[in-house]
Amino acid sequence: MSDKSFANPMPVDYQLLVKQLLETLQLKQIAADVFEGQSYDYVGKRIFGGQVLAQALMAASHTLDTPKPCHSFHSYFLRGGNINQPVIYRVRRLRDGRSLSAREITAVQYKEGLEGERIEQRIFCMMASFSPMEGGLDYQEDMPAYPPPEDLLAEQQLKEQFVGNVPDALKARFMRQRHIEIKPVKPRDPINPKQIPPKQANWLCIKALGTQSVAVQQALLAFSSDFYLIGTGLMPHGISFMTKGLQAASIDHSMHFHRAFDLNHWLLYDMWSDTSANSKGLNHGQFWQDGKLVATVQQEGLMRLR
Repeated sequence: MSDKSFANPMPVDYQLLVKQLLETLQLKQIAADVFEGQSYDYVGKRIFGGQVLAQALMAASHTLDTPKPCHSFHSYFLRGGNINQPVIYRVRRLRDGRSLSAREITAVQYKEGLEGERIEQRIFCMMASFSPMEGGLDYQEDMPAYPPPEDLLAEQQLKEQFVGNVPDALKARFMRQRHIEIKPVKPRDPINPKQIPPKQANWLCIKALGTQSVAVQQALLAFSSDFYLIGTGLMPHGISFMTKGLQAASIDHSMHFHRAFDLNHWLLYDMWSDTSANSKGLNHGQFWQDGKLVATVQQEGLMRLR
Protein backbone atom coordinates (compact mmCIF):
# COMPACT_ATOMS: atom_id res chain seq x y z
CA MET A 1 0.00 0.00 0.00
CA SER A 2 1.53 3.29 -1.07
CA ASP A 3 -0.27 5.91 1.03
CA LYS A 4 0.19 5.14 4.72
CA SER A 5 -0.96 8.52 6.00
CA PHE A 6 -4.62 8.25 5.02
CA ALA A 7 -4.51 12.04 5.51
CA ASN A 8 -6.91 13.90 3.23
CA PRO A 9 -9.11 16.78 4.40
CA MET A 10 -11.13 16.62 1.18
CA PRO A 11 -14.14 14.30 0.76
CA VAL A 12 -13.00 10.70 0.28
CA ASP A 13 -14.70 7.80 -1.44
CA TYR A 14 -16.10 5.75 1.45
CA GLN A 15 -15.39 2.49 -0.35
CA LEU A 16 -11.73 3.52 -0.48
CA LEU A 17 -11.75 4.09 3.28
CA VAL A 18 -13.22 0.62 3.84
CA LYS A 19 -10.58 -0.86 1.53
CA GLN A 20 -7.84 0.83 3.56
CA LEU A 21 -9.38 -0.42 6.80
CA LEU A 22 -9.43 -4.01 5.57
CA GLU A 23 -5.84 -3.72 4.36
CA THR A 24 -4.88 -2.86 7.93
CA LEU A 25 -5.98 -6.38 8.92
CA GLN A 26 -3.99 -8.13 6.20
CA LEU A 27 -1.00 -9.49 8.07
CA LYS A 28 2.09 -11.05 6.53
CA GLN A 29 3.33 -14.28 8.10
CA ILE A 30 7.11 -14.04 8.51
CA ALA A 31 7.72 -17.13 10.67
CA ALA A 32 5.78 -19.80 12.53
CA ASP A 33 3.13 -17.93 14.57
CA VAL A 34 4.82 -14.59 13.83
CA PHE A 35 3.09 -11.95 11.74
CA GLU A 36 3.83 -8.45 10.46
CA GLY A 37 1.22 -5.71 10.31
CA GLN A 38 1.64 -2.34 8.62
CA SER A 39 1.21 0.83 10.67
CA TYR A 40 -1.03 3.68 9.54
CA ASP A 41 -1.84 7.21 10.63
CA TYR A 42 -5.35 6.99 12.04
CA VAL A 43 -5.00 9.53 14.87
CA GLY A 44 -1.50 11.02 14.66
CA LYS A 45 2.18 10.15 14.89
CA ARG A 46 1.54 7.36 17.38
CA ILE A 47 -0.19 4.14 16.35
CA PHE A 48 -3.91 4.15 17.09
CA GLY A 49 -4.63 1.66 19.87
CA GLY A 50 -7.55 0.22 17.92
CA GLN A 51 -5.18 -0.76 15.12
CA VAL A 52 -3.02 -2.83 17.47
CA LEU A 53 -6.06 -4.45 19.09
CA ALA A 54 -7.43 -5.43 15.68
CA GLN A 55 -4.14 -6.72 14.29
CA ALA A 56 -3.35 -8.70 17.45
CA LEU A 57 -6.75 -10.43 17.25
CA MET A 58 -6.16 -11.26 13.60
CA ALA A 59 -2.71 -12.65 14.37
CA ALA A 60 -4.15 -14.92 17.07
CA SER A 61 -6.98 -16.08 14.81
CA HIS A 62 -4.46 -17.19 12.18
CA THR A 63 -3.00 -19.72 14.65
CA LEU A 64 -6.28 -21.52 15.35
CA ASP A 65 -6.47 -24.96 13.76
CA THR A 66 -10.26 -24.68 13.80
CA PRO A 67 -11.85 -21.24 13.37
CA LYS A 68 -13.42 -20.04 16.63
CA PRO A 69 -14.79 -16.65 17.62
CA CYS A 70 -12.96 -14.73 20.32
CA HIS A 71 -15.06 -14.55 23.49
CA SER A 72 -12.69 -12.29 25.45
CA PHE A 73 -9.33 -10.55 25.43
CA HIS A 74 -7.36 -8.55 27.98
CA SER A 75 -4.53 -6.30 26.86
CA TYR A 76 -2.02 -3.65 27.92
CA PHE A 77 -0.51 -0.80 25.91
CA LEU A 78 3.12 -0.73 27.07
CA ARG A 79 4.44 2.20 25.02
CA GLY A 80 3.39 4.32 22.07
CA GLY A 81 3.94 2.74 18.67
CA ASN A 82 5.64 4.43 15.71
CA ILE A 83 3.45 4.71 12.60
CA ASN A 84 6.58 4.79 10.43
CA GLN A 85 7.36 1.17 11.26
CA PRO A 86 5.46 -2.12 10.92
CA VAL A 87 4.44 -4.06 14.02
CA ILE A 88 5.57 -7.64 14.63
CA TYR A 89 3.05 -9.89 16.41
CA ARG A 90 4.34 -13.03 18.11
CA VAL A 91 1.65 -15.51 19.07
CA ARG A 92 2.15 -18.13 21.75
CA ARG A 93 -0.25 -21.10 21.79
CA LEU A 94 -1.19 -21.60 25.43
CA ARG A 95 -4.06 -24.07 25.14
CA ASP A 96 -6.21 -25.83 22.56
CA GLY A 97 -9.04 -27.76 24.18
CA ARG A 98 -12.24 -29.16 22.73
CA SER A 99 -13.94 -25.80 23.10
CA LEU A 100 -11.51 -23.21 24.50
CA SER A 101 -8.31 -22.01 22.85
CA ALA A 102 -6.01 -19.48 24.52
CA ARG A 103 -3.35 -17.30 22.92
CA GLU A 104 -0.75 -14.84 24.17
CA ILE A 105 0.12 -12.10 21.69
CA THR A 106 3.10 -9.77 22.01
CA ALA A 107 3.57 -6.79 19.68
CA VAL A 108 7.06 -5.39 19.12
CA GLN A 109 8.75 -2.67 17.12
CA TYR A 110 12.43 -1.82 16.72
CA LYS A 111 14.44 1.36 17.20
CA GLU A 112 18.00 2.15 16.28
CA GLY A 113 20.54 2.28 19.08
CA LEU A 114 23.48 4.67 19.47
CA GLU A 115 25.75 2.34 17.52
CA GLY A 116 23.22 1.51 14.84
CA GLU A 117 22.03 -1.72 16.44
CA ARG A 118 18.36 -2.71 16.39
CA ILE A 119 16.73 -2.53 19.82
CA GLU A 120 13.49 -4.43 20.34
CA GLN A 121 10.69 -2.64 22.17
CA ARG A 122 7.52 -4.32 23.34
CA ILE A 123 4.63 -1.95 22.70
CA PHE A 124 1.64 -4.18 23.54
CA CYS A 125 0.57 -7.53 24.98
CA MET A 126 -2.72 -9.41 24.88
CA MET A 127 -4.27 -12.58 26.27
CA ALA A 128 -7.16 -13.81 24.13
CA SER A 129 -9.52 -16.74 24.50
CA PHE A 130 -11.56 -18.32 21.71
CA SER A 131 -14.63 -20.53 21.94
CA PRO A 132 -17.52 -21.55 19.66
CA MET A 133 -20.90 -19.92 20.23
CA GLU A 134 -22.82 -22.89 21.59
CA GLY A 135 -26.02 -21.42 23.02
CA GLY A 136 -27.15 -22.34 26.52
CA LEU A 137 -28.39 -20.06 29.30
CA ASP A 138 -29.20 -16.61 27.98
CA TYR A 139 -29.90 -13.35 29.84
CA GLN A 140 -29.29 -9.64 29.31
CA GLU A 141 -30.67 -6.31 30.47
CA ASP A 142 -32.77 -4.19 28.12
CA MET A 143 -31.04 -2.12 25.48
CA PRO A 144 -30.90 1.56 26.51
CA ALA A 145 -33.24 3.88 24.65
CA TYR A 146 -31.60 6.55 22.50
CA PRO A 147 -32.66 8.45 19.37
CA PRO A 148 -32.11 6.30 16.25
CA PRO A 149 -29.16 7.04 13.95
CA GLU A 150 -31.50 8.28 11.23
CA ASP A 151 -32.34 11.28 13.44
CA LEU A 152 -28.72 12.24 14.19
CA LEU A 153 -25.94 14.11 12.41
CA ALA A 154 -22.82 12.24 11.39
CA GLU A 155 -19.54 13.10 13.10
CA GLN A 156 -18.24 14.65 9.87
CA GLN A 157 -21.22 17.01 9.74
CA LEU A 158 -20.68 18.00 13.35
CA LYS A 159 -17.03 18.81 12.67
CA GLU A 160 -18.14 21.43 10.18
CA GLN A 161 -19.96 23.23 13.00
CA PHE A 162 -16.82 23.44 15.15
CA VAL A 163 -14.02 23.79 12.59
CA GLY A 164 -14.22 27.59 12.68
CA ASN A 165 -12.82 27.55 16.21
CA VAL A 166 -9.99 25.14 15.42
CA PRO A 167 -6.47 26.60 14.92
CA ASP A 168 -5.53 26.74 11.25
CA ALA A 169 -2.61 24.35 11.76
CA LEU A 170 -4.99 21.66 13.04
CA LYS A 171 -7.95 22.11 10.69
CA ALA A 172 -6.86 19.60 8.05
CA ARG A 173 -6.37 16.82 10.59
CA PHE A 174 -9.53 17.77 12.49
CA MET A 175 -11.62 17.48 9.31
CA ARG A 176 -10.19 14.16 8.13
CA GLN A 177 -12.92 11.67 7.40
CA ARG A 178 -13.11 8.73 9.79
CA HIS A 179 -12.89 5.19 8.37
CA ILE A 180 -15.89 4.27 10.50
CA GLU A 181 -19.12 6.25 10.33
CA ILE A 182 -20.00 7.61 13.78
CA LYS A 183 -23.12 9.47 14.91
CA PRO A 184 -22.88 10.89 18.45
CA VAL A 185 -26.18 10.87 20.33
CA LYS A 186 -25.39 14.07 22.29
CA PRO A 187 -22.56 15.90 20.52
CA ARG A 188 -20.03 17.68 22.72
CA ASP A 189 -18.14 20.83 21.76
CA PRO A 190 -14.49 19.67 21.59
CA ILE A 191 -13.16 23.23 21.60
CA ASN A 192 -15.08 24.59 24.60
CA PRO A 193 -16.18 21.50 26.56
CA LYS A 194 -18.45 21.86 29.58
CA GLN A 195 -18.41 19.83 32.77
CA ILE A 196 -21.07 17.16 32.31
CA PRO A 197 -21.67 13.66 33.71
CA PRO A 198 -19.32 11.06 32.17
CA LYS A 199 -21.82 9.26 29.96
CA GLN A 200 -22.10 9.29 26.17
CA ALA A 201 -23.31 7.12 23.33
CA ASN A 202 -22.54 6.80 19.64
CA TRP A 203 -24.09 4.91 16.78
CA LEU A 204 -21.49 3.43 14.43
CA CYS A 205 -21.25 1.23 11.38
CA ILE A 206 -18.96 0.46 8.45
CA LYS A 207 -21.06 0.82 5.33
CA ALA A 208 -19.93 -1.15 2.28
CA LEU A 209 -18.00 -3.56 4.50
CA GLY A 210 -19.62 -6.50 2.75
CA THR A 211 -19.50 -10.12 3.86
CA GLN A 212 -16.59 -10.75 6.21
CA SER A 213 -15.44 -13.56 8.49
CA VAL A 214 -16.25 -13.51 12.20
CA ALA A 215 -12.56 -12.86 12.89
CA VAL A 216 -12.58 -9.72 10.72
CA GLN A 217 -15.87 -8.50 12.23
CA GLN A 218 -14.52 -8.92 15.76
CA ALA A 219 -11.21 -7.27 14.89
CA LEU A 220 -13.02 -4.27 13.43
CA LEU A 221 -15.30 -3.98 16.47
CA ALA A 222 -12.20 -3.99 18.68
CA PHE A 223 -10.76 -1.28 16.42
CA SER A 224 -13.98 0.75 16.77
CA SER A 225 -14.12 0.32 20.55
CA ASP A 226 -11.08 2.58 21.01
CA PHE A 227 -12.86 5.64 19.60
CA TYR A 228 -14.32 8.04 22.21
CA LEU A 229 -14.00 5.61 25.15
CA ILE A 230 -11.08 7.26 26.96
CA GLY A 231 -12.71 10.65 26.38
CA THR A 232 -15.64 9.63 28.56
CA GLY A 233 -13.49 10.03 31.66
CA LEU A 234 -12.61 13.60 30.62
CA MET A 235 -16.21 14.79 30.57
CA PRO A 236 -16.77 15.60 34.29
CA HIS A 237 -13.57 17.67 34.27
CA GLY A 238 -14.65 19.92 31.40
CA ILE A 239 -11.70 19.01 29.19
CA SER A 240 -11.28 17.31 25.80
CA PHE A 241 -8.44 15.99 23.65
CA MET A 242 -7.99 19.52 22.31
CA THR A 243 -7.44 20.98 25.79
CA LYS A 244 -3.97 22.50 25.98
CA GLY A 245 -1.59 20.58 28.24
CA LEU A 246 -3.57 17.33 28.30
CA GLN A 247 -1.65 14.07 28.16
CA ALA A 248 -4.01 11.16 27.52
CA ALA A 249 -3.29 7.55 26.56
CA SER A 250 -4.85 4.12 26.86
CA ILE A 251 -3.25 1.91 29.51
CA ASP A 252 -5.26 -1.28 29.17
CA HIS A 253 -8.22 -2.53 27.17
CA SER A 254 -10.42 -5.59 27.67
CA MET A 255 -13.37 -6.85 25.67
CA HIS A 256 -15.94 -9.64 25.88
CA PHE A 257 -17.91 -10.77 22.84
CA HIS A 258 -21.36 -12.08 23.78
CA ARG A 259 -23.39 -12.47 20.59
CA ALA A 260 -23.10 -12.27 16.82
CA PHE A 261 -23.28 -8.86 15.12
CA ASP A 262 -22.78 -7.24 11.72
CA LEU A 263 -20.86 -3.98 11.31
CA ASN A 264 -22.58 -3.36 7.98
CA HIS A 265 -25.51 -2.19 10.12
CA TRP A 266 -25.73 0.32 12.97
CA LEU A 267 -24.52 -0.62 16.45
CA LEU A 268 -25.05 1.47 19.57
CA TYR A 269 -21.91 2.10 21.62
CA ASP A 270 -23.03 3.15 25.13
CA MET A 271 -20.16 4.45 27.31
CA TRP A 272 -19.73 5.68 30.87
CA SER A 273 -17.03 6.33 33.49
CA ASP A 274 -17.50 5.69 37.20
CA THR A 275 -14.26 7.10 38.59
CA SER A 276 -11.12 9.07 37.86
CA ALA A 277 -8.26 9.20 40.35
CA ASN A 278 -4.46 9.34 40.41
CA SER A 279 -4.34 10.70 36.84
CA LYS A 280 -6.32 7.73 35.54
CA GLY A 281 -9.92 7.25 34.45
CA LEU A 282 -11.85 3.97 34.28
CA ASN A 283 -14.24 3.74 31.34
CA HIS A 284 -16.86 1.15 30.39
CA GLY A 285 -18.79 0.46 27.21
CA GLN A 286 -21.46 -1.79 25.75
CA PHE A 287 -22.21 -2.54 22.10
CA TRP A 288 -25.85 -3.18 21.20
CA GLN A 289 -27.50 -4.23 17.95
CA ASP A 290 -31.17 -5.00 17.30
CA GLY A 291 -31.87 -5.06 21.03
CA LYS A 292 -29.06 -7.53 21.76
CA LEU A 293 -25.98 -6.90 23.90
CA VAL A 294 -23.18 -8.07 21.60
CA ALA A 295 -19.99 -6.94 23.38
CA THR A 296 -18.69 -5.30 26.56
CA VAL A 297 -15.58 -3.12 26.86
CA GLN A 298 -13.50 -1.75 29.73
CA GLN A 299 -10.50 0.53 29.51
CA GLU A 300 -8.33 2.50 31.92
CA GLY A 301 -6.76 5.63 30.52
CA LEU A 302 -3.99 7.96 31.59
CA MET A 303 -5.21 11.57 32.09
CA ARG A 304 -2.61 14.19 33.04
CA LEU A 305 -3.28 17.90 32.80
CA ARG A 306 0.01 19.78 32.81
